[in-house]
Amino acid sequence: MRDEDLVRAAQAGDVAAFGQLYERYFDKIFSYLSFKLGSVTEAEDVSGQVFLRALESLPGYKWTGVPFQAWLFRIAHNMLVDSLRRRSRRPSEPLDEGVPDRTKVADPESWLEEKVRREGLLLAVDRLTELQRQVITLKFAGGLTNAEVAQVLGRTEGAVKALQHAAVQSLQRQLVRSSQS
Repeated sequence: MRDEDLVRAAQAGDVAAFGQLYERYFDKIFSYLSFKLGSVTEAEDVSGQVFLRALESLPGYKWTGVPFQAWLFRIAHNMLVDSLRRRSRRPSEPLDEGVPDRTKVADPESWLEEKVRREGLLLAVDRLTELQRQVITLKFAGGLTNAEVAQVLGRTEGAVKALQHAAVQSLQRQLVRSSQS
């Protein structure tokens, strides 16, 4: 069933239709938020809030040809910004993510290397321009196609490709420099 049909059914009170939209897009929204927040627990919370906000705002949603997914990612982006603002006012470190679970981590050295590699990548991504960051995050963490990223950002597909290319080149330069130091 198409998103447009599911949205209309959900607006008419069909809970199962909204459930299908949730199933269709939760993993993409969660991956995007998880990458941006760096915390699985926080990403789960914010993802839930995104879909709650979407459900609350659904009666006012008007189908204008812009994909429902783009609307969800705009909500996710806004909630991400709110979450990061709250975090900056009250910094904290989640207990469950600070120490690896020994039952899941067979090789602590590999776990630590992966953690350092991930943190280096996140730092490099933070040095990109805002648009490059959004393209990289939506494309690789959110799992969207170039066309979908273009719709979310309100850009052309060609602009998204150019931004992605420039971002990947910048990331490569940064990562090579950091590995040489």
